[in-house]
Amino acid sequence: MLRLGEKVTVVEDTFEQNLPIGHHAYIIAYDRNPDNAFDYVIRIPSLNRNFFVPAADIELESVVLKQEAERVEREALIDFALSTYNEKLFFQVLNGELESAEEEEETAENLSQADFIKQVNLRAWI
Repeated sequence: MLRLGEKVTVVEDTFEQNLPIGHHAYIIAYDRNPDNAFDYVIRIPSLNRNFFVPAADIELESVVLKQEAERVEREALIDFALSTYNEKLFFQVLNGELESAEEEEETAENLSQADFIKQVNLRAWI
């Protein structure tokens, strides 16, 4: 449950109330009526209006900004891969394997270091 006064962004309009999608809003009240479909009352300062909204229609501003930054980063990587003809990077970004490839490299380095220490200990023993 979101706190009062928290800055949110309208991401959906489930009940077709003409909510301004993408506008910033503040949570000003909870709707505690169990018979009601709405969870929050939000205030959109740019329109100078209050709206009743379900929880699915709003998202924290920080989450929306993070998602937008990830989308822009992904698009920039795709543009870079296309302009440099880097087919491997292009398919990694499209398939979402970029993060897993970095993790595999880290584990490979750890294994090689462990093997190196093992080999040094074996030679020291002899």
